[in-house]
Amino acid sequence: MRTLLLFILLSLAAAAQSVTITLPANKSEKAVDGRLLLLLSTDPKTEPRFQVGDSGPNTQMVFGQDVENWKPGSILTFDPGAFGYPIQSLKDVKPGAYFAQALLDIYETFHLADGRNLKLPMDRGEGRQWNRAPGNLYSTPVKVSVSSTARIELALDQVIPPIEPPRDTKYVKHIRIQSERLTKFWGRPMYLGAHVLLPEGFDQHPEARYPLIINHGHFPADIDGFRMELPDPNLKPDYNERFHLEGYNRIVQQEAYDFYKKWTGPGFPRMLVVEIQHANPYYDDSYAVNSANLGPYGDAIMYELIPEIERRFRGIGQGWARFTYGGSTGGWEALAVQIFYPAEFNGAFGACPDPIDFRAYTQMDIYKDRNAYFREGPHMKVPRPAHRNWLGEVSVDLDQVNHYELALGTKSRSGQQYDIWEAVYSPVGPDGYPARIFDKLTGDIDHKVAEYWREHYDLRYILERDWAKLGPLVRGKLHIYCGTMDNYYLNNAVYLMEDFLKAAKNPPAEATVVYGDRAEHCWNGDSKLPNAISRLRYNTMYVQRILERMEANHPEGADLKSWKY
Repeated sequence: MRTLLLFILLSLAAAAQSVTITLPANKSEKAVDGRLLLLLSTDPKTEPRFQVGDSGPNTQMVFGQDVENWKPGSILTFDPGAFGYPIQSLKDVKPGAYFAQALLDIYETFHLADGRNLKLPMDRGEGRQWNRAPGNLYSTPVKVSVSSTARIELALDQVIPPIEPPRDTKYVKHIRIQSERLTKFWGRPMYLGAHVLLPEGFDQHPEARYPLIINHGHFPADIDGFRMELPDPNLKPDYNERFHLEGYNRIVQQEAYDFYKKWTGPGFPRMLVVEIQHANPYYDDSYAVNSANLGPYGDAIMYELIPEIERRFRGIGQGWARFTYGGSTGGWEALAVQIFYPAEFNGAFGACPDPIDFRAYTQMDIYKDRNAYFREGPHMKVPRPAHRNWLGEVSVDLDQVNHYELALGTKSRSGQQYDIWEAVYSPVGPDGYPARIFDKLTGDIDHKVAEYWREHYDLRYILERDWAKLGPLVRGKLHIYCGTMDNYYLNNAVYLMEDFLKAAKNPPAEATVVYGDRAEHCWNGDSKLPNAISRLRYNTMYVQRILERMEANHPEGADLKSWKY
């Protein structure tokens, strides 16, 4: 990856801030496209690029501008009206001392099979994270004084290095395949990856064929929660703000080691556990479904990646012996693939799933509400919250979360939560990018786009609409767990799904819906342990129920023995 030097001259004045940027000529004559970010921070502890976020009032500042066909040696003036978060304009930055940093999130041009030419930030092994993406350019933070006479020069003289892929071990194997379906859609090679956790005795029992469990979730660097070494005695204990626990990093290592001991111990069920890598230009994963904007990820995973895993690692390769589970994004995915590929799986365990009924799309009903950000009456409007703790204390509102995304990227390119929902669920918009479900600046909802969402991705609606066909295929397979104080209000959609599942007839759903009283996000059905611990035990949570399901629901002649040793 070539090194680009980007010099940024900033004149930050209380009345009208401006940024003048020079990209010097270098060995490559290739112009660049991307999102140029300017970050300002008052916190010296870490780099500003790691200090902006949508989780609460402690965020630092980011301002963003699209750049296209930026030629080395040319001069660019940063738009003084560039959108920012949490302060929307540079002119409103208070005078004082700051740490300044610039970063260029580089875009690639995709020539899609349908004729669209899109400029997007491709994943490069990091899970579509703008502040960690290999090849992105950034500057060394500089302490500056913002005033009416300040003139500051920054140089994007740093390049984020490549990420070394994980190495195979006795129990954990890694595969990567080029997908024919996705390559055709995107007009360039596209890949799917997976981490496969092998059962104890895999090499000693070549006759065994194994059930397959897919643990859906965000981009995994490696198999989560599996550690063959004792916890590091020299690990400096940290403090987990969410759970108010000292030394939570040590707890995580201990739980991972304990799982390794259980997994390899006598009597533990012998299965394949798989975590999928399907990062794409819009997010750290694809939501494992086919999409007008992301392409046929559902079919690519189902009919290309899974068969290859089962071929290489002796999977049984039949729907009665496949299961899915996951939390949050993974919870939605686990339920979605069970519904969209109902005969290919024998059970889905979805914890704290992303909205499974868009009448409760977090805090809004996209079909009836006019605005995503506010509840409005004739004389008053009330902000919709985006995040709370178990006491109901709100840390950020929906407009603030989405304005953060808008600062990071236009056209659904931020790589964040609401933009990926939009990219997955929406039709293609007039400009070739995902159609907006609501105006990102004002929050006004587009109900025509909402109708498309309902017909294609509203899981409760699809189940109810197609129950005559889907009911017999998913009977007894749907298991949902959610805390009543989910941080993102995801329990609201679960209540609506539960109403339908309880009322379903011909056949009855025979589904499981369980709530954790006052439990927050990632609660997965364990009422005996605190969420801080149970969230680390997904790989053992549902094994007994999976065994019982296979024993009760399998075809004649099914292999229920070779993998039990």
